[in-house]
Parts: sequence; C-alpha cells; structure tokens
Amino acid sequence: MRNKDVRQGNNDDCKCQQQKSYHNTRRNQGLITYWIFAGIRIILTFIPQTGYIHPDEFFQSIEVIAGDRFDIEVNKPWEFNVTSPIRSPLISQLTVGIPYTIFNLISPYLWHYFQITIKTPYSLIVFPRLFICALSFISDYCLYKICRIYNKNYCSRLAIYASSYIMIIYATRTISNSVELILFALLIYYVSRCMIYSENIVLQSDRILNYYENAQSIVDRVKYYKLRASLPVHSLNHCFIIASITVIGIFNRPTFIAFALSPIFFWLRRGLGSRSVNFWDFHVRMFIFVACGIPIVIFMIISDSFYFGYLTLGEIVNLNIGMNNFLVTPLNFLKYNSQTENLASHGLHSRYLHFFVNIPLLYNILGIVAVVDFFEMIYRVIKSHWLKLPRIQSIESLMTACIFVPIGLLSVFPHQEPRFIIPTLLPIVYLYAPTIQYEKNDTTTFQRNGNKSVDKFQNNVYRVSRFKYCWWICNIVLGIFYGFVHQGGVLPLTSHLAREMQAKPELMHLHLHTSYIYPVPTALLQLRNINKIYISSTRHRYQLKKDFFHYEHGSMTTAQVFNSILSTAKNCDKKFKIERIPYRIYYAMPIDFFNDFSEYTFINGTNNLNFSVVKVFYPHISTEKLPSFHFDLIECIFIERINICVEKIVHNFISRLTYFFKSFGLIIVRIQLSDNYMNSETVI
Repeated sequence: MRNKDVRQGNNDDCKCQQQKSYHNTRRNQGLITYWIFAGIRIILTFIPQTGYIHPDEFFQSIEVIAGDRFDIEVNKPWEFNVTSPIRSPLISQLTVGIPYTIFNLISPYLWHYFQITIKTPYSLIVFPRLFICALSFISDYCLYKICRIYNKNYCSRLAIYASSYIMIIYATRTISNSVELILFALLIYYVSRCMIYSENIVLQSDRILNYYENAQSIVDRVKYYKLRASLPVHSLNHCFIIASITVIGIFNRPTFIAFALSPIFFWLRRGLGSRSVNFWDFHVRMFIFVACGIPIVIFMIISDSFYFGYLTLGEIVNLNIGMNNFLVTPLNFLKYNSQTENLASHGLHSRYLHFFVNIPLLYNILGIVAVVDFFEMIYRVIKSHWLKLPRIQSIESLMTACIFVPIGLLSVFPHQEPRFIIPTLLPIVYLYAPTIQYEKNDTTTFQRNGNKSVDKFQNNVYRVSRFKYCWWICNIVLGIFYGFVHQGGVLPLTSHLAREMQAKPELMHLHLHTSYIYPVPTALLQLRNINKIYISSTRHRYQLKKDFFHYEHGSMTTAQVFNSILSTAKNCDKKFKIERIPYRIYYAMPIDFFNDFSEYTFINGTNNLNFSVVKVFYPHISTEKLPSFHFDLIECIFIERINICVEKIVHNFISRLTYFFKSFGLIIVRIQLSDNYMNSETVI
C-alpha cells in the first residue's frame, strides 16, 4: 500500500514537471512569436510600405509639418484653415516635426562629407514613420505591464497583439488614430494600475477597521488606528498623468472623449461601496482631476493660438488680449461634426457599420468573438443573470467598457471609418486573445500490463487552435492589402514625379490630371516655395512662379475628364505660343479606367489628343474603381462541337484572368495635342 502511494506521488510529481515544462515552452514560443512580428513591424517601416490607407496620413501631418520645417510648397488641408481650424498641430509637431528636425540637422553633414542627399520622398516618408513605429511599442509595453499586474499570460497576448495588421500597418503611419491608440493604451495602463493598488489598500483598510471596532481594549484600538493611518494614500494616484493624457488625446482627436470616458469613470469610482471610500471621495477625485487638466488645456490653447496667428507676443506685451485671441480647436471640431450636412461631404454610413463591418474587418475572428460576447452579456442583463457578469470593479469590466462604450458612442455619428476604432485593439486582445490561442486534446488513458485496472489522468496537451490560423491568415492578407496594394501606385507615382520635377528645365510647367486615386502628397515633390519673397544677390526682391499644377477629377465621368484635359492642353498651347514656356501634361489613373478613357476618345472620334504610356505602377487597387472581370460563357452554349466550346472557354478564361490581374495597376500617360488639332489651329 505504501509503495503504491509512493508510485502515485512520483507520477504526480512527473505530471507537474511535464506541465511546468510545457507551459514554459508555450511561454517561450509566445515570446519568440512576438519578437518576430515586432521585427516585421520595424522592417516593413523601412521598406517602406507603398499602401495608402487614407489621405489624412499625409494631409494632416506630413503635408502640414513639412511646410513648417522645409522651404517647400505644400497643400495644407481645410482642417488647418486659419479662419476656423479644427485640428491642433502640436501633436504632429512632435511626431513629425522631431524627425524632420533631426533630418535637417544631419542632411548638410551627409552631403558635405559623403555627397549623399537624403532629401527624397522615401526619406520624408520613412523618418516620421520610424518615430511613430518606435512610439507604437509603448502600447506593447502597456499590455505587458497590465498582464503582469493582474497575473495574466502576457506571452500569448503579446504575440496576438504584435501579429495584428493594425500594429504592423496602422500603428506605423502618421495618422492621428495611431497616436490615439498609444494614448488610450497609456490611459488604460495607469487606470488599471491604480485600480489594483486601491483595491489592495481598501481591503486592508476595511479589515483593520473591523479589527478596530471589535477591539476590547483601548491599547488594541490605538494600535489598529495607527495601522490604518499608516496605509499609503491611494485616492489621487497618477491623477495629473491621467488628466494630461486625456487632454492631449482630446486635442489630438476630440473623439478621444469617447475612449477616455470609461477609464476615467473606473478611476473615479475605485473602492466605492467599501467602508473606506464614499461619494465624498468620488467628488473630490473629480474636482482634482479637472484641476490637474487645466494647465495642459491652457498650454494647448495658447500653443494653437500662436500657431494660427490668433495670439502674438506683441499683443501679450501690450496687454491687448481678449477672448478672440484664444483658439480652442476641439470645440471647432465638435461644431463642425455636429452638423450632418458637413459629415455628408465625407460620406454617410449606417450606424451599425462599426459593430457588424468595421470590427470584423479590423480584428477578424477576434472581433467576431468580441461581438458575440457582447450580445451574450446583453442577454444576461435582460435575464438578470448578474452573477454571470464580471465584477463591476474588475479589470474585465474595465476592458469590456473600453471596447464597447467608445464604439457605441462613435456609432452615433453617421460617418464611420475602420480607423476610428483601432484604439480598442488592446482591450480586445487582453480579453479575447486566450480564446483563439490553444485548444486541449482529449483525455489520454493508459492501462498497466498484467492488471485489469485502468489508470486515467488528464493529459493537458494543447495544440494551436484553428482560430489562430484564421487570425494569422486574415492579418497577412489585410496587411498586404493595406500595406502595399490599396492605392499602392500613388507613392511610386509621387517619387516618379519628384525625379521629373528635379530633372526638368527651370521654366517648364508640369500639369497632372488624376482620376480614382487619392491625392498626391505635394510635400513629397519638394516643390519650390511660391509664397516666399526671395532676395537676390543684387538685393532685388522676387517671387517664384508656380510650375506644378494638379487637377483631381475623383470619380468624374470620362467625358468630363476628357474635356478638362483638352482645355488644359489648349491653354498650355496658347501660353507656349505667347510666353514660349514648354509644358508637359500627364494623366494618372487605374488601368481599367484608362481603357474606358481610350474607348471614349475612339468612339467619339476626337483625334485632338495623343496618348503615350510613360509607366505603370504595380500593385495598385482603387476601391473606388475596382477592376472588372468579364467572362462570356453564353456564346459558347450554342456551339455544336463540345471540344471547340471547351477550348474557347479555357482560352477565354485564361485571357480574361490575365487581363484582370494586369488591371491592378496605376498607369501614367503623357498627353499631347495631335497634329490634326495643330493644323486646324494654324488654318484658323
């Protein structure tokens, strides 16, 4: 009997060692996976990614700051209009301005010592992206610290977090949503840290208070009173940091209010309901929180007022200051977006788009699990199954609120884009990453030889879940699409035009027409500043003339585009005859639309323009003009001979498929007036 117990104990020790060894292996695999994807994030930033997520990644950051740091022509968007700006430039001055300042410092030395010029479109894109990429690892660190604080498996969560295409693509771009993701991660980290710290202090305080009330002697009461008084203060922990992050996030994107609401609420109500914390503490925290945010608000308002010229040093010295000298950009933002007609100019969407389209698009299987869990919680609330819901002051409740409260609030606005909700990645990964990581195998049974008894035990062997394979495949596909394919020809086109502008004669004008593509970032072309007054060596003041003209046609019809190009060509020809200024006219568009354009000119018999293909940039997909795939099968049905029909079907399919894949490109053509038009003008 004793030997049997010894053998059983040895088996239990062996099982524990095996399980411990297996869990260590899983942890190491998770860390290796994380560092692999972290390296991919850095490498893909260097390449760089040619995908073009949204015009805001250039026109609300690079296009604005490049004009401040370099002596070049830029196209500042309407959001930075001096009359009523709705964006604060201070965050961009840090995320883009600091890399450009370093760029300006090292550029002269590289040219002086090595004759290397780094002022290229590639450098102007990569320098800020590298800085944003470095900042993105702050959110990784926040997730790691939260998992360590609450004793959760951080390896698997970090692996899922880093493998998301949001971190690889979105988080390395110069868009305000990337900064919002980082600030939201910091806010959740500090609030969760305060929550567990306060919970421990409150539990100790309530326990000591019970001992104090039940003490029989005055000596014991004094002892417990001193113990309770010696507990560290926790009520206002990290108040200034949390308030500062909230204010900076709101000035970066006023929609940050929706994201900050849940963490701030959980920070305010820490310990509420216990004997140590009451509503008086709640109101004191609220008052101190507002007071801590006031200095940052004043600093941001003064900074914006100086940048847009509402406030000057002369007015401060002369004490000539009024309310009109101060600018609050978040208020202008809210006023603008509160009007539906303004949102209609950017596109109106259904209010359920975030929940049923954008969440699965951003988080695929993880997002689907989150949405299903959300509706399950609603069902439990309806059925009053309160015990099946997470505790109100737990980290699970905080993360759940950080997911669905901001998404619900942002769903009120009819303009909804996927990038608006990318800050919810951290809480989604924290809650639902374990559900797609691993799955258990069945119980393994063993039978001893020569004995009828069967020894059964749980063989806790895990294998990679099929959900995780789905997660990886979806993120790889979407990462390639948004990183390299979506509007992927615009940046190579910009680099091509930049070389063209540098190589062209000084007096040549270049006219670019575009259709169905995002705007070309003017800052990357490094055009000469036409708004600056220059002084020559002979002390003469002069101003440069514009030599690059961009015409965006968007989704205009073929006839409208043709008439616009023809008008440009005629005007340029007249100027050439009068002022003798040479010119070039280019037209960039998806290949599929170029075929429609050529067909239109042929059918209408307009021989006034000649086209010559300059270059085709691959890959490129415009969701506004997707390539069409035509396959004519009906005509084969009436053919008598089956073998001919099959042969024609196969040939037709292959040719159509080849043409379809070749349509994923951006073509640029040079347009010139034809000889027929020139001769007719001469005769006239």
